[in-house]
Amino acid sequence: MSKLYLVPTPIGNLEDITFRAIRILKEVDIILAEDTRKTNILLKHYDIKKMVFAHHQFNEHKAIPSLLIRMKSGESMAMVTDAGTPGISDPGYLLARACIDTQIDVECLPGATAFVPALVNSGLPNDRFVFEGFLPQKKGRQKRLSELAEEQKTMIIYESPYRLLKALAQFAETFGEDRKASVSRELTKIHEENIRGTIKELIEYYTKSTIKGEIVIVIEGLSSYKKSVKSEE
Repeated sequence: MSKLYLVPTPIGNLEDITFRAIRILKEVDIILAEDTRKTNILLKHYDIKKMVFAHHQFNEHKAIPSLLIRMKSGESMAMVTDAGTPGISDPGYLLARACIDTQIDVECLPGATAFVPALVNSGLPNDRFVFEGFLPQKKGRQKRLSELAEEQKTMIIYESPYRLLKALAQFAETFGEDRKASVSRELTKIHEENIRGTIKELIEYYTKSTIKGEIVIVIEGLSSYKKSVKSEE
């Protein structure tokens, strides 16, 4: 039966995959992978032998029409990315939308994604939050930061380890250096680290520390910040 499955994969620890995800990867006709080399490590670990095709931001527009034809003919496919849930700051959205537009069933399995443990680990309010993913690097970045300065809810931002200190400096300038935040890196891995404090304290910490691994930054929203300031007065 033709169908597209969006299958979350571990963000670090290979044990963080569901039994159902393993079953689906074994049952589909084709696996689409953001990076076939990384996906093959996972497939080998779970003894999954399937055809794997590269599907990433550089070829997805061109590849989608032929994939739709194959699914229309009855083939089932699973889309995976390097880590986490497809479509969350990773390829997956365009293919899912194209399938929906052409009435091909799409099913997203529940599973790993980096921002959830980072949010819960932060100690900041997590009943309401906004997920920003990667902010614009150049054009539009300052405008977006100015808009987020008024955001009432807890904010979640992805960042490269190479740009972490620069990003924190921008956050201090825009949000205020005493705004509470948390930086999570190497989530689910042996050297997982969650550092909490004010933005100023985070800058001081990472100025003296080696920064490796994917980064998730969680920042206190304006409403929570105002409450904490008022309680201190």
